[in-house]
Amino acid sequence: MSNLLSIAASGVRAYQTALTTVSENIANAGTTGYARRTAAVSEVASTGIATNSLNGLGVSVLGVTRATDLVRSADVRDASADLAKTETAAAWMTQIETVLTGNQLSDSLSQFFSATKTVAADASALPARAAMLEAASAVATAFSATGSALAGAASDLDATAQAAVSQLNGLATALAKVNAGLGRATPGTSGAAALLDQRDQLLEEMSALTDVSVTLDAAGRAAVRVGGASGPALVDADGVGQLVYNRSGGAVAFSVDRGGEALAVSPTGGALAGIAEGASRIADAQDGIAALAKDFAEGANAVQAAGEDLDSATGSALFTIGDPASQLAVALTDPRGIAAAATGGGTRDNSNLAGFDTLRSTGKVETGLSDMTAANASALAARTSVAEAQTVIRDNAVSARDSVTGVNIDEEAVDLLRFQQAYQASSRAIQVARDTLQSILDIR
Repeated sequence: MSNLLSIAASGVRAYQTALTTVSENIANAGTTGYARRTAAVSEVASTGIATNSLNGLGVSVLGVTRATDLVRSADVRDASADLAKTETAAAWMTQIETVLTGNQLSDSLSQFFSATKTVAADASALPARAAMLEAASAVATAFSATGSALAGAASDLDATAQAAVSQLNGLATALAKVNAGLGRATPGTSGAAALLDQRDQLLEEMSALTDVSVTLDAAGRAAVRVGGASGPALVDADGVGQLVYNRSGGAVAFSVDRGGEALAVSPTGGALAGIAEGASRIADAQDGIAALAKDFAEGANAVQAAGEDLDSATGSALFTIGDPASQLAVALTDPRGIAAAATGGGTRDNSNLAGFDTLRSTGKVETGLSDMTAANASALAARTSVAEAQTVIRDNAVSARDSVTGVNIDEEAVDLLRFQQAYQASSRAIQVARDTLQSILDIR
């Protein structure tokens, strides 16, 4: 009779744990990073000939099992890294596009060359000459604004990179603490499962910042290398390093500091890889705008130097070139100083202004700007298409992982009913055992 009582009691304990586990799953169905858990129950069989028992000894809970799929989790991390790289690079290309088109540089160039033709129609008219200087000032302002905006984008990129690096270092520090907790946790407990959930969530967040290579030990502790499997260790059994960001011109550099030793990192995925690509594209745009500004200003100054102004003096420079060259300024303030005439041509001569037509056709400043804008737009369109495909790939990877690790409310409802019935039946068995034992005692 005592066996009946103890067996029923073991069932109550086991199914109480199972009910608690199911309730926890249901409560956390919407919790990000939560993996479904099950209470693993097993028969307690009688062993040994001496027991001479035809029945077992009840049931016990072996532990709380956490649903996991390491391969599918790795697929999610890889897909997240690819998507974050593409989206980040596309964001900086969008900013470049805004800069190249938002300062009316193309329109200003067209209006300047049109103004030179207006002066050519009446070389001695001061209003037309003043309008040409206004157009020149607009070009200088547009070049300067474009160069400054690109410099601002580079500064924004630095701030974004530093924020991403700080975030990654924070995640690495948190992962090291989770690793320490896993080293102390008892396997098969709810506490250990919660730590494993935190570990996987941290790894997924890290993969959105850079490509990570993860290895797990028997306790579930994660060692993480950044920049691929051959990259330096950011988190391992020896502790945690610190990622460092530097930029020189258009080149960015990442390294992991481990005890004063700087180990180079070359991210190929995640936001950091996108930032590196963005930095390169911004630097190329800065160089391109500076080169166009320099060619335009030098060409305009050369036209001026080849002719004479209204006072029969050799034309002076129309623009001054700053550092960087995109920072142009109008050097000529007197409309009479526009060198419209060829040497000795007189005040009504306009033949020197043909040099601006030549500058427009051979210097190809407008074409160069158009080509730069079109090339960036084409690259942005390609990145956008890739991002759309990578979004689908990541969504599918998440769905595949969640089909294994996620909580299915319908399934949990079935388990809840099943374990409730088992719990009630075990409770009823205890009552039967007590009633039977009392009946026996009453007979005696």
